[in-house]
Amino acid sequence: MTVVTYGGVTIGLLVLAWHIADWWPGLKSLRSKPAQHAGALLPFLLAWSYGVLVTLGIGGLIGWAARTALWISNWLGDVALVWGVGGQAGQSAGRVEYLPLTQTGGGIVLILTAVMIVLTRKTRYGSDLKRGVWCGLCLGTSAGIAGFAAAPIAVAANWLGDSLYGVVGGVAA
Repeated sequence: MTVVTYGGVTIGLLVLAWHIADWWPGLKSLRSKPAQHAGALLPFLLAWSYGVLVTLGIGGLIGWAARTALWISNWLGDVALVWGVGGQAGQSAGRVEYLPLTQTGGGIVLILTAVMIVLTRKTRYGSDLKRGVWCGLCLGTSAGIAGFAAAPIAVAANWLGDSLYGVVGGVAA
């Protein structure tokens, strides 16, 4: 597993701030139609959850792609911190211990990967989804709120996989 650095967390927070700034409808509009504007954040939030999920010890091609994206984000963030603001690079002090996915949870990740690929190409929310996945990859193994979200997301994927595979094929987990 690739460990997130301060630079990777910075990139994740930057993507989050970028998305919120892009989404922000203005206070007057937000007060008049709060549900509509909150609903506009759902594609990003779902993609963020997927990004967190694929950092939880997934192997194969999907895991390699996730680790590579995190490694690149760590490197870009570290370069930005050192050369951009004169800071220091290094591993993030806080790291979350995650709940590994079961075999059926891994099957759910594969299904979700196919769905995410189709959705990023076929919907108008493609950029929201891409930013959400990137943000989730960067923040999924960090401590804090993002790290605490990893365990419930893994439990949900494992439960969904156990339920789905149990119903469809009678496979015991």
